[in-house]
Amino acid sequence: MKPSRQLPLLLFLLKAVSSYLLASRAYELHRDEYLYLNYGQHLAWGYLEVPPLTALQSWVTLALGGGWFWVKFWPILWGSLTVYVVARAVQRLGGGAWAVLAAGLCYLVSAYARLNFLFQPNSFEVFAFTLACYLLICYQQEARPRYLYMLGVGLGLALLNKYSALFFIAALGVGLLLTPARRVLATRAFWLSAALGLGLWLPNLLWQLRHGIPFRHHMQLLHDTQLVNVSGADFWQDQLVTCLPALWLWVPGLLALLLSQALRPYRVVGLIYCGGLLILTVLHGKSYYALGYYPILFAAGAVWWERQLSRRPRAGRVLRPLLLLLPLAVSVPVYPLLFTLNPPARMLEVGQRYRSMGVLRWEDGQDHPLPQDYADMLGWQEMADKTWHAYQALPAATRAQTLILTANYGQAGAINYFNRHRAMPAAHSFNGSYLFWFPDSTARSWQHILIVDDEPDENLNARFQQVHRAGEVQNPYAREKGTLITVGSGPDEAILQQINQEHRQALAQWGKFGGL
Repeated sequence: MKPSRQLPLLLFLLKAVSSYLLASRAYELHRDEYLYLNYGQHLAWGYLEVPPLTALQSWVTLALGGGWFWVKFWPILWGSLTVYVVARAVQRLGGGAWAVLAAGLCYLVSAYARLNFLFQPNSFEVFAFTLACYLLICYQQEARPRYLYMLGVGLGLALLNKYSALFFIAALGVGLLLTPARRVLATRAFWLSAALGLGLWLPNLLWQLRHGIPFRHHMQLLHDTQLVNVSGADFWQDQLVTCLPALWLWVPGLLALLLSQALRPYRVVGLIYCGGLLILTVLHGKSYYALGYYPILFAAGAVWWERQLSRRPRAGRVLRPLLLLLPLAVSVPVYPLLFTLNPPARMLEVGQRYRSMGVLRWEDGQDHPLPQDYADMLGWQEMADKTWHAYQALPAATRAQTLILTANYGQAGAINYFNRHRAMPAAHSFNGSYLFWFPDSTARSWQHILIVDDEPDENLNARFQQVHRAGEVQNPYAREKGTLITVGSGPDEAILQQINQEHRQALAQWGKFGGL
């Protein structure tokens, strides 16, 4: 093994092992993770929320049993690969062991510690963007077509992962046009690379076109319900906070890429950051949308610092160890926000210390006792178990004619995940991609409707022969606290028609749909 490859591999292993060790099992999976895991039972070329790459990971996870280890395997894998690529980028830019450690440590203790813990498309996006920038650096040094082909494949997979990859590609295009790197546009390899990326994305693109481009409606809903609460000032304040332990690294890294003579060949990478962040600012993007643009700046910043310190040997002997300790010192106070170290009761107290940083602000723009991510990782198994017991209490002869209807995708996904090994019908919802998986109610004779809702209808009694409350989520820390599990037996025709109508109306909002 080449000595130069050992340190990046050690960082890879450190990231993988520490991610598992620093995760408290006092928390369950996140609301979004249950939705993405449900994708694995409905493989398709597209979903209303994201493209299909996450579904493939979900399918593998469920095939391996669906346990906590395998759910977390994917984000931890992509995070570990990202820190490896960052370390290799440092070496490509001429950095030594100190620079590799500086960039790697900054990645390990910044917001990626939290991001790479959740089974969501975001971890792969950060990896894909970092890899793309690394490949651009490689091509600028060697001009080998293979780097462009790898770039095309990487960006194609990024498009199969999240549509926000289009913003990165737009920023890349602008960066190429504004720098001498534009000469790559005249090469055959570049256009073959573009064809590779488009070819990978094409099945999902066709799915979008066939289904009326639901991505547009998804973005509109996201804007109206969440992004409208994000201001440009808040977005940029969060940019300073999320990567605070690496602020001393990424700011010089960006400036060096844009202005220094030594890194001039790689200016396109700095412009990608500028273009991508400008797009996200204009579109009121959430702060974490920008996380994919920073890791490569860590690499550039580490190389810049190492060169500055090498010119001042005496100061360097003092500053080198101090600068390596700096990200650790800065991140220790916010470790409770990076890792699920504290159980919920303790987090109530800890969270108040960071109120001014906005960590208690939820998507509704209001502050709450726990950070939203933490509250979204509680109460799900309680809900699923109580739903199972409510189902088991139904008469055996009519139990199979039960519709389980939930108010949102988190409830449906959690019920399906925790009951995946039990003989029980799947839970459904009018929320998100569950619209595609809803059973044909006209072909079924429902004897019971099991309703899971955080805002239950008070008029249910008139719609059933018998209604009773079977359970309630009581976890005081859960975002779903108070969610009721109601069993209605003997539904009348009006409620059945209402269910069918609500399903059709929800589908109609997304455009013209064909079958999956």
